[in-house]
Amino acid sequence: MKIFFSAGEASGDVHGAGLAREIKKISPAVELFGLGGNLMESAGVKLVRNYKDYNVMGVVEVIKNLRKILKLLDDLTEIIRAEKPDLLVLIDYPDFNWRLAKRAKKLGVKILSYIPPSAWAWRKGRAKTCAAIADIFIAIFPFELPVYEAAGAKIFFLGNPLVDTVKPSMSKSEARKFFSVKDSEQVILLMPGSRRQEIKLLLPPMLETVKLFPDKKFFLPVADGIENLINTAELDIKLVNSARRYDLMQIADAAIATSGTVVLEAALLNLPCVVLYKMAPLNFLIGKLLVDIKFFSLPNILVDEKILPELLQDDVTPEKISSEVLKILDNREHVVKKLQTACKKLGEPNAALRVAKKILETAGDNH
Repeated sequence: MKIFFSAGEASGDVHGAGLAREIKKISPAVELFGLGGNLMESAGVKLVRNYKDYNVMGVVEVIKNLRKILKLLDDLTEIIRAEKPDLLVLIDYPDFNWRLAKRAKKLGVKILSYIPPSAWAWRKGRAKTCAAIADIFIAIFPFELPVYEAAGAKIFFLGNPLVDTVKPSMSKSEARKFFSVKDSEQVILLMPGSRRQEIKLLLPPMLETVKLFPDKKFFLPVADGIENLINTAELDIKLVNSARRYDLMQIADAAIATSGTVVLEAALLNLPCVVLYKMAPLNFLIGKLLVDIKFFSLPNILVDEKILPELLQDDVTPEKISSEVLKILDNREHVVKKLQTACKKLGEPNAALRVAKKILETAGDNH
């Protein structure tokens, strides 16, 4: 049996590796190959191409590399034609993956979409287009199902992998000792995101907010290659490697975070966030026309309730951020209970195992 994976970015490499490990445990003889990264390769996927050789972000970069990306599409299509896999597994990365899926469908290959396009939030018509191509969909949030079901898709929610992966590496007491935090000190994390544009727009108001809390201890987890964007010379902020963020989250009292997966990671560790989002004015105006959502932070969306404060665009000011931080600190126990309710909607542990079983079942393996 042959299964072809297509994961074109770092997060997809993480998800793909988790699925590959579980598939190999269930059915060691299955042949896994495709587009991915080093994590997938170490988990048993034979890489026909490494996504890092093609990974570009932004409109200008995509245009510059268009010929290279189209060549990749052609190459993968030919490999699928020659190898005739029993299943093509798309992992997120929609702009590229759905072009590949159309070609694979014409070749008679079954298609499974893991982490399908966010049709629940915008461009709902995509659900119908995708439903006409893929055989099976597996979502990582329960709120994704209705729009795909309405489009006629066969879609499942089998749990969210973060339930298994968001785990600190040390106890709270060990973490406090490691980060030199006294029991009497309150810790606030700054989490401005990993994208340069997010950092550029949201880190400055975060840093200004720090000045309003001289009695708190601030930490800023940073990813490799991002340190040079951050100047905290005049502020009492400790920079730590983002690999340690879960250890920090479990001892923090509050966080100021850019909207994204990190807010959900924090929720799983009982850490409430003031959630921020800001974009260029023109992009914001376009987004308002296209995006149809009540909330933009994942814990709030999960329960359809404003658990965490959200500040958007012009509301992202040090004064408003600090006000919301104080509200969280004053009412933290209540907010944490609400977050725990939201996180229960992410399903039980071992999501990757359940997804692996569904992949094998779809590919035709009855183990």
